[in-house]
Amino acid sequence: MSELFLISERQMERISPFFPLAHGVPRVDDRRVLSGIVYVIRNGLQWKDAPKAYGPHKTLYNRFIRWSRLGVFDRIFVALTEKAGRSKRLMIDATHLKAHRTAASLLKKGLFPRHIGRTKGGLNSKLHAVCDSEGRPVRLHLTAGQVSDFKGADVLLTDLPDETEEVIGDRGYDSNKIRQSLAERKITACIPPKKNRKSKPLYNWHLYKKRHLIENMFAKLKDWRRVATRYDRCAHTFMSAIHIAASFIFYLKE
Repeated sequence: MSELFLISERQMERISPFFPLAHGVPRVDDRRVLSGIVYVIRNGLQWKDAPKAYGPHKTLYNRFIRWSRLGVFDRIFVALTEKAGRSKRLMIDATHLKAHRTAASLLKKGLFPRHIGRTKGGLNSKLHAVCDSEGRPVRLHLTAGQVSDFKGADVLLTDLPDETEEVIGDRGYDSNKIRQSLAERKITACIPPKKNRKSKPLYNWHLYKKRHLIENMFAKLKDWRRVATRYDRCAHTFMSAIHIAASFIFYLKE
C-alpha cells in the first residue's frame, strides 16, 4: 500500500465531516476507499482494474456512486472554496471534455440528464468554470458540448461575491448583456471585443494577460484522465469526478 496513493490523515480530517454517518455495520475504512476512488479517477482506470490494496473494486464503485448521489463531493468542493477566501479578481472560461463511447450509451429517457452533445469534435461535454486570482476553480458548471459560453456565464456570473471587482474573459463572453450585468454590480469587465463589433469597448490588455491562469487550471484538471475523457454516463457522477480532482489538485495539497 505504501507504493500507492494514500490520502493523508490531515487531508482526511478536513473532509471527513462531509461523509454520511454509518448505520448498523461500520463501513470499510473511508480513507482507504476514497484513496482508491482518487487513484482510479486520476489514472483513468476501469473500476475493475483498481489495485487490490484498495479493497474490492465493487466497494470503490458503489461507494463513489452512493456518495455522488448524496452530493458529498459537491459539498466538499464548495466548502473548500469558501474556506480559501474570496478573490477580487475572477476569470471565466470553458473547455470541452471528450465523451467516451461508454458515456454516450443510452439511458432510460428522463432518468438523469447526461449533458453530452455533438460538436465538430464529436460527442463531448463542456465544463464552464470561474477561477480566482490564484488560478483555483471556485465555480464549475457542466453542460452539453454545443451549449454556448453565454449560457454558462448566465449560471456562473450570477450572485458573485460582493468582493468581486474584476472579471476576465475571452471574446466568447463579449455581449452587451454580460457587460451590463457586471457594470450594474460595479464589476469591471476585462473582455476584448469581437472583431465584428462596430463600437469596441476598451479593456485592459495587461490585465487580460492574467487569463492564462484559467487555461493552466483546465490543463491541470485534464491531467486526471477520467476528467479529460468522460466515461461516466450520468452527469452527476462525472461532475463528482471533476469536483474530486479540483479539490485535491487545488485545495487539499500537502
